[in-house]
Amino acid sequence: MSVKKTNKSALNEKAGISQPEIISSSGMQHIKESRKKQPTAQELIEGILAGNITSLSRSITLIESTNSNHLAKANEVINNCLPFANKSIRIGITGVPGVGKSTFIEAFGKYLTNIGKKVAVLAVDPSSTISHGSILGDKTRMEELVKDKNAFIRPSASGETLGGVARKTRETITLCEASGFDVILIETVGVGQSETAVHSMVDFFLLLKIAGAGDELQGIKRGIMEMADAIIINKADGDNIKKAQLAKVEFNRALHLFPAKKSGWIPTTATCSAITQEGIGTVWQTISNYIELVKSNDYFFEKRKEQNQFWMMETINEQLKTHFYNQPSIIDLLEKTKKAVQNNELSPFVAAQILLDSYFKK
Repeated sequence: MSVKKTNKSALNEKAGISQPEIISSSGMQHIKESRKKQPTAQELIEGILAGNITSLSRSITLIESTNSNHLAKANEVINNCLPFANKSIRIGITGVPGVGKSTFIEAFGKYLTNIGKKVAVLAVDPSSTISHGSILGDKTRMEELVKDKNAFIRPSASGETLGGVARKTRETITLCEASGFDVILIETVGVGQSETAVHSMVDFFLLLKIAGAGDELQGIKRGIMEMADAIIINKADGDNIKKAQLAKVEFNRALHLFPAKKSGWIPTTATCSAITQEGIGTVWQTISNYIELVKSNDYFFEKRKEQNQFWMMETINEQLKTHFYNQPSIIDLLEKTKKAVQNNELSPFVAAQILLDSYFKK
């Protein structure tokens, strides 16, 4: 007796009851429309002042935008947040790549939130000069801090700005302060001229070093040492403790060779371990002592005034530069003069003067 073959598989399931959509089509349409709808400047301002992180993030994205249409809205947000700002301590943190900046900032940030502070970390990621891309990986390196409800981490691509400091970091500080963050940590790229730019927007400048890297003194730029209000030798744990102590002594001797600071503060050195948390509290105590001193002698407020003036001038320079390069006539003339300069038909200085003359005669 022959058995009739069937193509049906034993694994086939019987048709069951169809599952309802998790979100209705009308609900999905509403979500799409709400995403497309941009909040007004007033809505962003109210959100920032209420401590809403989404409003803060969207506002920072707005001020980082290079779209000229966003400028007026961004300025409105900043100006309305300004009366609620200037109530934080701004700390710049620098050090060569590999010194453990991100690990230190996470340990330091967690220490601060544990004592009741609200901490904003503005970490500038270096952009590639070739692809202009940026990893923006600080949130992945600070796994614990990013989960802290009293912390906010904002990585920004450095772009092509001098020294790798994000173009709108100064305005971002204002928004974070208005949103209730009372300690702002600004991490530099750690290479180039970024330290100078960060120094011009912070109250306290912290230089991180490690022992045994062969650059205890000779590899340190004099300018960075002069800017530092404290030098912290990181990774002082395990077999490194003795080396870190020796490095501390060497750096302390070197600091005494520099001229006295206008603030009246004598820079200090200390060791710490971001891994074991040893010395993290000492860092905060040092910063607190500094702030107490410079507020008592009014240097804190005078420095803030000078910084505001500096960033006004920087903004004028930036806006003029942007306006210059966006002029259609300049774009065309620039291409012609570039070729002439490349072919040694025109001096770079003469070419620049031709372009400027053309711009200012408009």
